[in-house]
Amino acid sequence: MAAEAVIRFATVVVAAATITAAPALAQTNDPNPQTKIDCLDRTNAASADCAKDDGVEEPGTGPATTGAVFLPALIVDLFPNPVEGGQAPLPIPDPRRDPASGALPPPTPPANTPVIPAAAPGGPIVSPTDRVATVPPRAVIGDFVADEVLVTVDGDAGTVQQIAAAFGLEVRSERQSRLLGTRLVRFGIPDGRPVSVVLAQLAADGRTRRREPNHVYSLQQAATIVNYAFDRIALDEKAASGENVRVAVIDTGIDDTNPALSGVIAAQFDAMPDVPVEARDHGTSVDGLIAGVGALKGMAPGAKIYHARAFEGGKSTMDVILSALDWAAEQDVRIINMSFVGPKNDLLGIACRNARALGIALVAAAGNNGPKAPYGYPAAFDGVIAVTATDAKDALMPQANRGAYVFISAPGVEMVAPSGAGSDVVTGTSFAAAIVTGAVANLFHVSPERSAEGIEKALAATAKDLGPTGRDDDFGYGLLDIKAAETAKD
Repeated sequence: MAAEAVIRFATVVVAAATITAAPALAQTNDPNPQTKIDCLDRTNAASADCAKDDGVEEPGTGPATTGAVFLPALIVDLFPNPVEGGQAPLPIPDPRRDPASGALPPPTPPANTPVIPAAAPGGPIVSPTDRVATVPPRAVIGDFVADEVLVTVDGDAGTVQQIAAAFGLEVRSERQSRLLGTRLVRFGIPDGRPVSVVLAQLAADGRTRRREPNHVYSLQQAATIVNYAFDRIALDEKAASGENVRVAVIDTGIDDTNPALSGVIAAQFDAMPDVPVEARDHGTSVDGLIAGVGALKGMAPGAKIYHARAFEGGKSTMDVILSALDWAAEQDVRIINMSFVGPKNDLLGIACRNARALGIALVAAAGNNGPKAPYGYPAAFDGVIAVTATDAKDALMPQANRGAYVFISAPGVEMVAPSGAGSDVVTGTSFAAAIVTGAVANLFHVSPERSAEGIEKALAATAKDLGPTGRDDDFGYGLLDIKAAETAKD
């Protein structure tokens, strides 16, 4: 009996040793891009590796779907019932085991098993069958395309294909980016892996320089008479001019047959040619407020608009916006208007920094997501003039974002502007940004030698203080004063 007890106990130990644990993997993967936190373990969402941001806007285009992968239930009967009422059968020794060492021989693969060659020197570090994240997956905040990542790559098209094969990805687009100074690749994730996991896996390959989600950005229009902006920003309507100033606008499509845009549009670029043009109002209003002519006169009539269509349905993605920015930089413009908001993305930050290094003034909407919203980008990047919206009485638009990144205030509430249907009353930081863009065009017209940095300093030094004394999170430096900025020294 004692021998049988020992054998039975050994059987228990062997069986227990065969049980292996595998971590659970939880991931939100909504096919419709919406606000989400992308990390490995939602159960640890309060941890440092999965930081929350309760202020993130959640537009929500559809219900979220959470898929969790768990180790299947493993049931082991440690004490099986006796066979036909007798004792449990004893285990049969494996004849392949070496009697001396007790070890089993290595497994022999089937004859038709494919052989995976070792990576060539300088090639991918990770093999297709063993994609292991070399860094902990980070939380991804904000709206993003659930099955895509953006990667800057050192190498040519062949290198891109090698990386795609090594990591089980699809090459959906690639191009040489002027502002990023490298090749930008949009990889698709065909097998449903979370974006955060793929970003961590790609970190293993030294040929990938930067790896980011393909974030989603939204136009900033809060609502659908006479333009009071001239009076509020101290710009003489009769003397206003942006002649010889080239301005780029990244927005929706436009109605270039609108009389307010007659002779205004110098060139157009479609950054999303495969998507039918349906929305034209927002872009038409922004262009008209900047440089409109006729009855709906803009802030800088005579300025030439280089218009890039990068939005449809009020939405765009990082790769489309970067394409539009590269095109704008190639047009030798002095100003780029960006009346949209989204999460922080390092690729967008690099593009903005390099555009500024080219001497381009960058103007962006601060956002319409409310006082508790997180910082809106690109407005919150250094070197970008973040514009909030005020009304005819210099009161802040209630829906405006707040924060230390807000730079200046400008009219943006209930203003008449051209639209696809003729004209409309518009509200939002998008339109306040357009007012500032037109005002800056006036400053470049009067003094073409002024630098973007000098103009930014002049705007800050001459703004009419609103709210608490000095710069504050609501109004920034205060209300734009073009008359004072025109004579201010850089």
